Amino acid sequence: MKSLEQQKINQLWQSWRDNDDPKAYEELVEHYMRLVEQIVNKMKKSLSNQVTFDELKSHGVIGLLDALTKFDPHRGLQFETYASLRIRGAILDGIRENDWIPRSIREKAKKIERAYQELEQKFLRSVSDLEVTQYLGMELDEFYQSIKETAFLSYISLDEPIDEEGENTRLSMLSDSRQVIEEKINQQNLKDILSKAIDRLPEKEKLVVSLYYYEELNLTEISEILELSTSRISQLHTKAIYRLRGSLSRQKKNIF
Repeated sequence: MKSLEQQKINQLWQSWRDNDDPKAYEELVEHYMRLVEQIVNKMKKSLSNQVTFDELKSHGVIGLLDALTKFDPHRGLQFETYASLRIRGAILDGIRENDWIPRSIREKAKKIERAYQELEQKFLRSVSDLEVTQYLGMELDEFYQSIKETAFLSYISLDEPIDEEGENTRLSMLSDSRQVIEEKINQQNLKDILSKAIDRLPEKEKLVVSLYYYEELNLTEISEILELSTSRISQLHTKAIYRLRGSLSRQKKNIF
């Protein structure tokens, strides 16, 4: 038997979908606000301190309102799943539009990503930290500091929506042009390429990616499981994302 709360939510949905009842809409917004806060809390831990909880929440609310307006229950998705995609997507769009990321950090990230791309294309394997630092002309300490500074750029979910329905994933790490992805991407081919790229990751990086994106654990939980510091988990995650982006950049001809 459905709980009383679920029965009430179902009634609110019926009133909103069938009758455009504004009171039902307001109650649904209030009910799902906790979903916005949960997502913001998770994303805030990985983003620059320049971005406040309230700023992220304001963008997340836009995503929630968009989800309530566009959700079609007949497409087979649970609303929470659909809304989560829209909320995270709206937050990421807000971050990009407000350009909270300093240009110097962006340049560092591009430089490191390019190093992984070119080295792993050359050697056809995962390269070591030492090989990357030699290529960049950095000391190891400087490299690890750069990884730390650019870490928040890499905490982007692999399942952001790229279409109006929210059923297909954004994979926004793969290209600077969201429009190109939306117009030309072959979704199944992309999934195959991404799967192979993840399989080639060093074991610890692969495990961190799996736990973070697929098991949806946070950094602290992963650090407890692997018995490593949170900063070390963050470093592993960031390097994994650089490798994936480099690998996927090489495969663009197979994606588009």
